[in-house]
Amino acid sequence: MIKISAIIITLNEERNIERCLNSLRNIADEIIVLDSFSSDNTELICKKFDVKFVKRKWEGYSKTKNFANALAKNNFILSLDADEEISEELKTNISSISEENSNTVYSFNRLTNYCGKWIKHCGWYPDKKIRIFNKENTTWDGEIHEELIFSKPVTEIHLSGNCFHYSYYSIEEHYLQAEKYSNLLAKEISKKNKNIFVYHLIASPLLRFIRDYFFRLGFLDGYYGFIICKISAHATYLKYKKARSFKQNNHV
Repeated sequence: MIKISAIIITLNEERNIERCLNSLRNIADEIIVLDSFSSDNTELICKKFDVKFVKRKWEGYSKTKNFANALAKNNFILSLDADEEISEELKTNISSISEENSNTVYSFNRLTNYCGKWIKHCGWYPDKKIRIFNKENTTWDGEIHEELIFSKPVTEIHLSGNCFHYSYYSIEEHYLQAEKYSNLLAKEISKKNKNIFVYHLIASPLLRFIRDYFFRLGFLDGYYGFIICKISAHATYLKYKKARSFKQNNHV
């Protein structure tokens, strides 16, 4: 097995972090938790494990993750969110990686748990993520939906097994997150100087709901499938509404 440094960034993750750290047993040679000064028991829980716990002021997702990667002693990084957990099948397949090729990255599917229900439609699964990579030729970029940028061509190998994602514990949490991200997305749209028409406020949310609920089979996820598609449509409306307001007020 190649030597892997697991990287996790945290802020008040006491309800998730122990599950995440437990899932990294026997697959990570090093675990680094970069914390943005949590006010809950995140640090106390982490110190029950063999982890390197570092505190640093929040600078955005990409900058924070890149800083954490630079702390790693190994070249290969396993990037995991605090609300994620490596399944046993995925753990076995990560452990089977034997060749340390700097041009190879590894992806796997993410299965999301929403208010206690596993969501297998709505466009939420399979949610393929590249999460194992060589830090020497890889950086995170973007402030909202950050993505990996590679300095040279890479070969992607997909590992079987799921990464479990414990996203929202309540519908209210989802609405609050939609409100937060709609602000960020609206500012991004405004910076690109895109024109916002009534079409975007009416048709875009409706088309989003139709796509996710019918074409992406969200209705098969029952009640929560409907809620997810409804909130996604609402978030689309908020994004364009706020972007239009920013442009009208010349304020970003």
